Amino acid sequence: MFRSRPKKRRSLAELASRREKSIPKWVLITALVLVAPFCSDLFGPATVSGQETSQEATPNEEAALPGEATEAKAKEKKHDEGHDGDHSEEHGDEHGEHEEGHAGGHENVAAPLFAAIVMILLLAKIIGDLFERVGMPAVLGELSVGILLGNMLLITGMIPGIEPWDGLAFLKAPAEGSVGNVYSTGAALKMLAEIGVVLLLFEVGLESNVGDMMKVGVSSLLVAILGVVAPLLLGIGCGWMFLSDHHWAVWLFLGATLCATSVGITARVLKDLGRSKQRESQLILGAAVIDDVLGLIILTIVTGIITSLDQGEAFSMAKLSIIVLKAVGFLVAAVVLGGRIFVKPLFKMASFLRGQGLLVSTSLVICFGLAYLANLVGLAPIVGAFAAGLILEHAHYQELGKKEHVELEEALGPLTTLLVPIFFVQMGIMVSLQSFANPSVWLLAGAITVAAVIGKQVCSLGVMEKNLNKLAVGLGMIPRGEVGLIFANVGLALKIKGDRIVSDDTYSAIIVMVILTTMVTPPLLKWSLNKESSSPEPVVES
Repeated sequence: MFRSRPKKRRSLAELASRREKSIPKWVLITALVLVAPFCSDLFGPATVSGQETSQEATPNEEAALPGEATEAKAKEKKHDEGHDGDHSEEHGDEHGEHEEGHAGGHENVAAPLFAAIVMILLLAKIIGDLFERVGMPAVLGELSVGILLGNMLLITGMIPGIEPWDGLAFLKAPAEGSVGNVYSTGAALKMLAEIGVVLLLFEVGLESNVGDMMKVGVSSLLVAILGVVAPLLLGIGCGWMFLSDHHWAVWLFLGATLCATSVGITARVLKDLGRSKQRESQLILGAAVIDDVLGLIILTIVTGIITSLDQGEAFSMAKLSIIVLKAVGFLVAAVVLGGRIFVKPLFKMASFLRGQGLLVSTSLVICFGLAYLANLVGLAPIVGAFAAGLILEHAHYQELGKKEHVELEEALGPLTTLLVPIFFVQMGIMVSLQSFANPSVWLLAGAITVAAVIGKQVCSLGVMEKNLNKLAVGLGMIPRGEVGLIFANVGLALKIKGDRIVSDDTYSAIIVMVILTTMVTPPLLKWSLNKESSSPEPVVES
């Protein structure tokens, strides 16, 4: 009787382990049931796809309206024809419109946005979980969700017996610079995604520390510098070879996208392996942080050059010097002066206020404030957000954190959980699978992927210490991940005389490079570190 208990415990443990390995069927069924209504034909062109709500009811709708609402419609038509009514009639018009909104069911302009957020969050979390179960970062799952949602017309058209369906076109953002419906769901998602990427860079800055960056040593600094210069030159070379008919600024931006390193993905792999405290790991993480700073500076310089060319200004070394000074000067001023002039007084003032959420509110004021200032001086808002996270130290908000019993990273969690997946899914939506029918896209994607890998292997030559695993250092710098997507997102808004810098084909090739470099890093880094640890240690004679 007593011996049967351990056996029962083992069966429960086995059941728990099986549940960890596979998603229960009821979860998948529930997800399909929840998503299906939002993909149905309830959202016709008038409500979702076209994002245009009709101002006049059809005859059938007018007949279905209550008498009071119909009267309001008649008064509204008279008002449009130029007949002025008294104050009571205007009040009746407003009341009638309010009643019509309730009667219409889908008249609320935010309803399609709610549907979009439900689909994006639900699918992003489920597919992200599947990717994590096979050892891949969740960001790839979220990107894949966007690719599927954004190419539903093409995918359904390839299935025999099914008519092509474009019911999810309302998720796509309008073209940059276009003027359309201000209530467009795609435009609203684009705005949420922009806020999400600013918060993402703010979090990256929070995870970095200026003091730690100054202590990384010569090796990390050399690795970071080589890890930016080599991919930049290789990317420009790929552009020259495969995009010879494009403007040289396109080659320059292609090189800039290869500079970035996703420190988050590498840090996750090292943490899972229990190697975060190892010397190679510290060198990789230190170099990756500096790599991000240098990459943002390169991105800012390239963006400034392209903007100047778009404005008709001739390229010159003097103009380049101004752009470089502006980019470096902003970061230096933010780091050196921002903490004393901007951060400390704000948190000091917030500590005297009453209410909840003061820690998050004050931090967001700093984040969005510096993002706005960066945009004001001609830099990307993400540069300001990263600088905001960089200058925020625990000592600044320690008193508020104790008062509210929460850490800043934890308090920001709900916001980033909502907005960051929207950014990654939105990036996937903008991928056109039709562009992969062009063989040149695959050639460019393969070339820049090879350049991205080789460029980061070159940086391992900067390791000065002996007996360190240089291969692991180079492999740890490979993944572009979310940082590569951020760079690509910036490029979508750049033009020269109306011509986009990042075309659909180029964008698709960049996405392939980001996916491949992010996928190969975890297994290769694990193999390299495990290979080093399994090698026999030299025998030291006494």
